[in-house]
Amino acid sequence: ADQGTEGFFSPILRERRLSAALPYVNGLVLDFGCGGGLLAAHCPSERYLGVDRDPVALTAARSRFPRHQFQSELPPAGQFDTIVALAVIEHLKSPLTWVTQMKTFLGPCGSLVLTTPHPAFRSLHDFGARIGFFSHEASAEHETFLNHQDLRQLAEQSGLRLACYHRFLLGANQLAVFSCG
Repeated sequence: ADQGTEGFFSPILRERRLSAALPYVNGLVLDFGCGGGLLAAHCPSERYLGVDRDPVALTAARSRFPRHQFQSELPPAGQFDTIVALAVIEHLKSPLTWVTQMKTFLGPCGSLVLTTPHPAFRSLHDFGARIGFFSHEASAEHETFLNHQDLRQLAEQSGLRLACYHRFLLGANQLAVFSCG
């Protein structure tokens, strides 16, 4: 199910990630790893596509936002103004491959908006997951923790630019906005 609802503090973290990302969300939006679809509440239904691999999360999202589109696969093509991936990149074995793929879905002035935990807090996050503060499942699926320099390098290697970066939640989380221009 939606990992943002598992663990005592996970709903709070999910809301903070969403709040950090919202100022950078505009136009036609692809919400990658949409979970229960909370970003849909902030996007017109005709300008939003939520994608998630979890059928339980997709069912919940469709129920909460019946006018919005949710699916389990990426569209065959698209030109999105904003691609949002909140707490996703740390679950990927190859972030560069994924960012390069996402770039193909961006319009000429598009942005990729990411949030990810900061590596300095990995031990604390793992401990919190073990005692039920955070999603144990999400913690077990973590592959790669990236810092500011890693995110900058990832943007450059994929042909994008790190347009905005800041830490939030007392530095435990990061927001990165990659842009085409």
